[in-house]
Amino acid sequence: MMNTDDDFLALLDELRIVAQVGLEHADDPYDEERYERILTLVSEWYGQSVDLPPEDVRARFAGEVGYVTPKVSADAAVFNADGRVLLQLRADDETWCLPGGFSDPNESPDETVVRETREETGLAVEPNDFVGVYTRKPGEYGPHCLVRHVYLCTVTGGEIETSREGTDVRYRAIEDVPVWHKDHEAIARDARDHWHSSG
Repeated sequence: MMNTDDDFLALLDELRIVAQVGLEHADDPYDEERYERILTLVSEWYGQSVDLPPEDVRARFAGEVGYVTPKVSADAAVFNADGRVLLQLRADDETWCLPGGFSDPNESPDETVVRETREETGLAVEPNDFVGVYTRKPGEYGPHCLVRHVYLCTVTGGEIETSREGTDVRYRAIEDVPVWHKDHEAIARDARDHWHSSG
């Protein structure tokens, strides 16, 4: 039975961070054993919450080294002259989203938004204004905390094309989008307001 209660996921995320940071800095083998036990329990309960085997969850945790922080991502808000926003139709759930994604190691958010937009839409863009920072708490749309940076961008080259992550890329009026991905509609509207005020 899946448990996706927001408070429960927030608790799991905090315990995961405490355990992983503790393992990174622990000198005492007994402390290491305790942190390992916490991480094992968290993996089991995460597995129930996101419907994954505990060993898969633990393997994903192992990919994070050092001090564990929220995940970082960046999204692009690209508007054409008619005020339509550039969106991708996701292949995994058939919802419309802004181009963007997680930051790679040693990559700043503004570099992330350029790379992700090129990968997902075929367009080269330049961030020219900052819309804001958005925080998703554990349980809102996933089990982890996510800090997102949203930029107004202008197109500098390339041609629109789909990637393996999407089945369609086009400019759409915000009001005409049938199904949005997670909280992207609210962010697109914020970006449009920012675009109007900066124009």
